[in-house]
Amino acid sequence: MPRYLANCSMLFTEVPLLERPAAAHAAGFDAIELWWPFAEPVPADRSVSDLVRAVADSGVQLVALNFFGGDLSGPDYGALSVPAWSTAFRDNVDVAVGIGEQLRVSAFNALYGVRVDGVSAAQQDDLAMSNLRYAAEAAATIGANILIEAVSGPKPNPLRSAADAVSVVAAARAAGSANVGFLCDLFHLAANGAAPDDVLGANLATIMHVQIADFPGRGEPGSGTLDLPRHLRQLDQFGYQGWVGLEYRPTRSTTDSLGWLDRSLRNSSTTRSEGDSV
Repeated sequence: MPRYLANCSMLFTEVPLLERPAAAHAAGFDAIELWWPFAEPVPADRSVSDLVRAVADSGVQLVALNFFGGDLSGPDYGALSVPAWSTAFRDNVDVAVGIGEQLRVSAFNALYGVRVDGVSAAQQDDLAMSNLRYAAEAAATIGANILIEAVSGPKPNPLRSAADAVSVVAAARAAGSANVGFLCDLFHLAANGAAPDDVLGANLATIMHVQIADFPGRGEPGSGTLDLPRHLRQLDQFGYQGWVGLEYRPTRSTTDSLGWLDRSLRNSSTTRSEGDSV
């Protein structure tokens, strides 16, 4: 059965970031994920130690962590393929993997990068593969994986479909990076017009991580039109045993928005009995 974790960059925003792991634990979760939680790729040592302490003291495990992804609020999105961010990305890999070693992080999300003027798509793709292999090698030293996802939105990111992301995964694996996999974000894929049923069935072998939010709106399940409970049952039926990250923007308080997920299912050690459902 899938295991659920809270994305503490989008959930529990009622409290400061360093208090969110504890808030997730109080809500019944024993695992979380985070976007890169700092403004810069190489934050001050004190900032890193404060984050590590907050997670370690909260009683949850940090399962997945984004690498630095450029200026997400500006014209950029992603750093893997963007020449201006390449050095910063590699510097960040060392910091992120260091955090991962302390907190037993098992996956790092590497945001691909938008197309930029003055650099050909082929050059950007070559740079992305070089940086991806660098990140994969670093992550492998702590037994972690690297995730590649397709995204939606107006920025010119070339990875829009499951096939786009899986092609990058396949190229990385062919080059020797076996610890690279597909992050299947059902919200982004639906926003780009994909049918989740087709995506899940066709790509199960490369899916290493799943994230969900309803569409439209990116709210909790039930706030949009996606039949997320059915898709989650599909994952269960397909034999997926990985993580499902709740990467949604609550339309009400975080606690109230979690009513769709029984508290017993928020703990990854809980065994689901026959007949139980989300």
